[in-house]
Amino acid sequence: MHRVASAGNTSNSVRPRKEKRLTYVLNDAGDTKHCAGVNSLAVLKSPATDGCEYLFTGSRDGTLKRWALAEDGATCSATFESHVDWVNDAVLTGSNTLVSCSSDTTVKVWNGLSEGYCIKTLRQHSDYVTTLASAEKNSNVIASAGLGGEVFIWDLEAALTPTSKSGDATEEDCSNGVNGSGSSLPMTSIRPISSGNNISLQTQSQVYIPVTAKGHKESVYALAMNESGSLLVSGGTEKVVRVWDPRTGSKTMKLKGHTDNIRALLIDSTGRFCISGSSDSMIRLWDLGQQRCVHSYAVHTDSVWSLASTPTFSHVYSGGRDLSLYLTDLATRESVLMCTKEHPILQLALHDDGIWVATTDSSVHRWAAEVRNPQKVFQRGGSFLAGNLSFSRARVSLEGSTPVPVYKEPSLSIPGTPGIVQHEILNNRRHVLTKDTAGTVKLWEITRGTVIHNYGEVSFEKKKEELFEMVSIPAWFTVDTKLGNLSVHLDTPQCFSAEMYSADLHIPGKPEDDKVNLARETLKGLLAHWLAKRKQRFGSQALANGEAPAGKDVPTRNLTASKIEVDGSADNDAAVYPPFEFSAACPPSIITEGSQSGPWRKKITDLDGTEDEKDMPWWVVDCVMNNRLPPRENTKCSFYLHPCEGSTVQILTQGKLSAPRILRIHKVVNYVIEKMVLDKPLDSLNSDGAAGVSGGQVTHPANGGDGIFRTGLKPWQKLKPSIEILCSNQVLSPDMSLATVRAYIWKKPEDLILNYRVLTSKG
Repeated sequence: MHRVASAGNTSNSVRPRKEKRLTYVLNDAGDTKHCAGVNSLAVLKSPATDGCEYLFTGSRDGTLKRWALAEDGATCSATFESHVDWVNDAVLTGSNTLVSCSSDTTVKVWNGLSEGYCIKTLRQHSDYVTTLASAEKNSNVIASAGLGGEVFIWDLEAALTPTSKSGDATEEDCSNGVNGSGSSLPMTSIRPISSGNNISLQTQSQVYIPVTAKGHKESVYALAMNESGSLLVSGGTEKVVRVWDPRTGSKTMKLKGHTDNIRALLIDSTGRFCISGSSDSMIRLWDLGQQRCVHSYAVHTDSVWSLASTPTFSHVYSGGRDLSLYLTDLATRESVLMCTKEHPILQLALHDDGIWVATTDSSVHRWAAEVRNPQKVFQRGGSFLAGNLSFSRARVSLEGSTPVPVYKEPSLSIPGTPGIVQHEILNNRRHVLTKDTAGTVKLWEITRGTVIHNYGEVSFEKKKEELFEMVSIPAWFTVDTKLGNLSVHLDTPQCFSAEMYSADLHIPGKPEDDKVNLARETLKGLLAHWLAKRKQRFGSQALANGEAPAGKDVPTRNLTASKIEVDGSADNDAAVYPPFEFSAACPPSIITEGSQSGPWRKKITDLDGTEDEKDMPWWVVDCVMNNRLPPRENTKCSFYLHPCEGSTVQILTQGKLSAPRILRIHKVVNYVIEKMVLDKPLDSLNSDGAAGVSGGQVTHPANGGDGIFRTGLKPWQKLKPSIEILCSNQVLSPDMSLATVRAYIWKKPEDLILNYRVLTSKG
């Protein structure tokens, strides 16, 4: 599992405040397929109110999906989107309650038959939540555990009861991660367990406290519970199976035998027998009454990651890292290889006479399993007796007597989308090249969230070389692909460092010399739907409350106009330019958090306008609603402009010049021409104390300080320049920017030095 740094910061930290991040997640395949490995499976076995049976899948892409099952296929009927990291497990309880856990440290409760409505988010865990367990005949009881070694037992009815709000609230109601009204709904505060340990324990202030099963010192990867909820077993990196009374959180026994991490657990309905699967490749059957291992099965040649048993607990299906699905008779020790996969098996779920298999691939398959009469599988032949030592199966495999799988093809498949496994941000800082698990190479334009070229199965490295451009634009965003698709991260103030001229972005109707801030326009494009909905609700107010969020130090709110950049006229503040229009057909999701909410995720088209600075970073709201940017690092480039060595051309200036980093060399050519041809005076001082030029073309420092190199009024294409600009004896292309010259030609920390010379004839 991967780790994600927290987006927040502690109030007692002595380090500078780290502002909240905004991430947007791109996809080009719609919302009906997973794009990363599937970690969890849950089948709604009893027919739902609409007479349909459903399969729920939880993926490493951060979403859960509900599939309506038919004899000949499955249709995605809902996507549950609120988790901001991998979904690691999901269980069904009651008639339609879905509970999921994630690497984002949360447990979420959903209405499984809704269109993706999250009822509540439980934030008790301190680290990744890896596993869940439910009691089949006690729908109120859920257990959760994770990498922090914490095991919590929840009474769902008590946990979901609205309670009084507390200042240290760590549990919150949510609708897809954000309160629909934009204001805080009632929260419960979960405090450390005291001496009292009852599942539905309530304090006088009606604050729910879950039961804590204390004892694990390391990570927990597996949980299982009997059908009445009176027995809980857990296992993890400590290599032992721990048995608990979930009603009190007390330990009842500890079972030793495995030599590596325990990754999967099952317990029979009576609570007498337990089956465990481990990274030591062994499956063990435990008699909890005798508190000992009664059988061990050497079936796999690598880690066992998933288990499923027949209703009578007579046979076990197992899968894992060796890509194989086995069926084992627990009494006779007879095993048979049912099928082999191309990817490690992560989860199994029985359904009627078949078994659903989830792997590190984004697709899910159903295989025949003969659940009602497993002996039919053995009658097909190819079975073997499982040894009781882990190396026995490994030895058989090495001797070339690997069993032949009973089934060659699945009976039903739910295809996913190939996940992105490789990416490269191109130098223009607008395009990202990606390669997915199918080998397909694509080019994304991240300011619009769309694929602009699908190159098919070509060499990623060669295509990257082909697309190389000698341009230098500040790194204003970062990217990762841990969710199987492109996640683009924006952090302030770095994200506002990149600018381009409107002419280079081909924005119609906008003056070609206007500077466009890429992050500002991208945010406006992302949140255009939210802003429109907000204006419908609240009118054209700049802020919901007209003031900064309480308790937040926001110095930019009171900046003078000289320190705030505002783009254009008020009429154009909300306009979204074509290079920044995001698709409504495949809208991206945003992942972020505000001053009062935990991290959340939502489609941009599902935002309803009620979200504000309690839900989103203040700097995002300020940028989109007020068109303001925070103070940024210097976006200027200082340089000297001298005649070429040995040239008799007049010296135009002795001082240091300063211009925007994006200024093109043709503007420098224009400057030189105007100084030489038009013979403008250079020694008169303007009101700013810098030597000036009439017409507003160029100013330069009076005492060696920085001046401003403003854009020219005459396009260079209309001139026939007789001047060449050089750097390090290399003639510069008129289209090069100062930043590009500094990065690729000058390559020194000192101020840039440009030289000019007069051509013998005009080009």
